[in-house]
Amino acid sequence: MADDSFIREVNEELRSDRVKAIWRRFGPLLIGGAVAVVLGTAATVGYQYWSESRASQSGDRFLAALDLARQGKNDEALAALSELEKDGYGAYPVLARMRAATLTFQKGDAAGAVSAFDAVAADNSVDASIRDMARLRAAFILIDTGSYDDVAKRVEPISTDGNPMRHSAREALGLAAWKAGRTDDAMRLFQQIADDNGAPPDIRQRANMMLDLIRSSGAAAQG
Repeated sequence: MADDSFIREVNEELRSDRVKAIWRRFGPLLIGGAVAVVLGTAATVGYQYWSESRASQSGDRFLAALDLARQGKNDEALAALSELEKDGYGAYPVLARMRAATLTFQKGDAAGAVSAFDAVAADNSVDASIRDMARLRAAFILIDTGSYDDVAKRVEPISTDGNPMRHSAREALGLAAWKAGRTDDAMRLFQQIADDNGAPPDIRQRANMMLDLIRSSGAAAQG
């Protein structure tokens, strides 16, 4: 029993010495790693707070600009949006560009609005869906102020099957074709919308209305 007790004490001492040796060798690394994790977590939380704070501030400024526009203070709204475009955070600079283009059109400057939307559409740093929306906005302005080719240049690429914005693109093309006297093209485009079960109800309703209008006018037979 005494021998067993002596051996057990020796083994415990050896284990203790090994633990001490391992700790002397790897302890600083373990502590450093733990500190790095804590600092990394703190940095992440800090960045999220800073990011959310900046986004919140930009959001407040964007809403303030929209309020100015609703009050009819378009020049002041445009100035506020221009500042937000320069130093805003997150998606707000491009949203400011889109809203500023809309205000430009509402002020009667169709050419300036189209140019502003075209600039967003050509900016590869902007999300693709917003670029497509800018193309659509320019196209709908050009239905009244431009030619069929002007409209087609912007939205034909997004009118293909599978594109989530194809319905609006086809509607713009259909209206431009009808205005240009291209009745067959207009009928084809509106029929594509009417036959597309994925089209939003309001767009399908307008497409069917246009089909009825064209047929009742006798333009389809002439086309």
